[in-house]
Amino acid sequence: MTDLTLDEIRAALADDVAANAAFDGWTPAARDMAADAHDIDRDVAALALPDAVAMIGAWFAHIDDAMAEALPLDTLAALKIRERIQRSVEARLDAIGPNREALRRALAILAMPHNVAAGARLGWRSVDLIWHRAGDTATDYNHYTKRGILFGVYAATVTVFLDDESDQFVDTRAFLARRIEGIMRFEKAKSGFLKRTENMPSLSRFIGRLRYPVV
Repeated sequence: MTDLTLDEIRAALADDVAANAAFDGWTPAARDMAADAHDIDRDVAALALPDAVAMIGAWFAHIDDAMAEALPLDTLAALKIRERIQRSVEARLDAIGPNREALRRALAILAMPHNVAAGARLGWRSVDLIWHRAGDTATDYNHYTKRGILFGVYAATVTVFLDDESDQFVDTRAFLARRIEGIMRFEKAKSGFLKRTENMPSLSRFIGRLRYPVV
């Protein structure tokens, strides 16, 4: 295979590298076998995916693409917000399902002290995409709180998912549904609180006027 960009090579190899990583770890051997299967020069593949974090990042991007393909925007538009979030996470888990052991090994690598920041960036990228595709346009602190909460929910759900032996991961889906319900209750309570307080006198503004009276 020739004339591919490095990004195209990453996309082409990502899923096969993950399948190999389940047995060989996120190693050059896993990458080389994937390159051979796609008739890509091993040295070129090494430029595209130089280390384990790069391989994992490419796979996570592949999972994001699989989620988007499984849930087109017009499909999401017909759902309520909580359903958009829940089904998006479920679509990611469905895409990961065949390679759960690869995910387990990936998380162990990302948990290493020198990889924690990279792992956080990859996780944030995914939850940001989920909220963005769900229609969220917040740019204030809500942008960060929504993603931070979903990041925690997704991480907890993955922990359950890795050891779930129930049929079609029904236990994981039930766990996720409960956590998503918690997010929706929090957002509803927060919205109600902000509406109740938006016209209340501000103590800080009052003190400021005492100190710096309008003339």
